[in-house]
Amino acid sequence: MAGRRIAAGGTLVLDSEGLSKLASGDFRARAHLETARVRRARVVVSAVTLTEVLRGGSRDALVHRVLSRIVVAPVSPELGRAAGELLGTTGLSGHRGAIDAIVAATALQQPRPVVLLTSDPDDMNSLVEEPGSAKEHRVVVVHV
Repeated sequence: MAGRRIAAGGTLVLDSEGLSKLASGDFRARAHLETARVRRARVVVSAVTLTEVLRGGSRDALVHRVLSRIVVAPVSPELGRAAGELLGTTGLSGHRGAIDAIVAATALQQPRPVVLLTSDPDDMNSLVEEPGSAKEHRVVVVHV
C-alpha cells in the first residue's frame, strides 16, 4: 500500500509451503523475506515444519540454504500444550491440524508484528485468532 509505514522488528514465520516456496525462489515469498530483512525482523520456522519439507535427498539442499539463514524454533512441552489448546478452541483435528497448530502457536509466541506465510490461510486464521488483541497486534496470515 502506498504511504503505509512498515513497523520495524517483528517476525516472519514460515509454514512448510512458505519455506518450500522461499527455497524454490518464489517471487512473492522472496518479497516477504526482503520486507522482513528491511524491517530487521526475525525469520522463523518451527522445527516441526522440517518434518514436512525435508526428505533426505538432493532436493533438500535449497531448503538447507534457507535454514542456514533463519531461526528454527524448537517445539517445547509448553508450545505443545499451547498448540493442543488451539486445537481444542478451534475444533481442528488430525495430524495436519496438529502441525498447523504447532506452527500457529510458534507464531503467537513471536515478537510482533508477525506475518505468517502459509498455504492454508483459513485454518491458520482460525488458529491465530486473537479477538481480545488490537488488530495491529494480531498475526497477519498471508497465502503463498
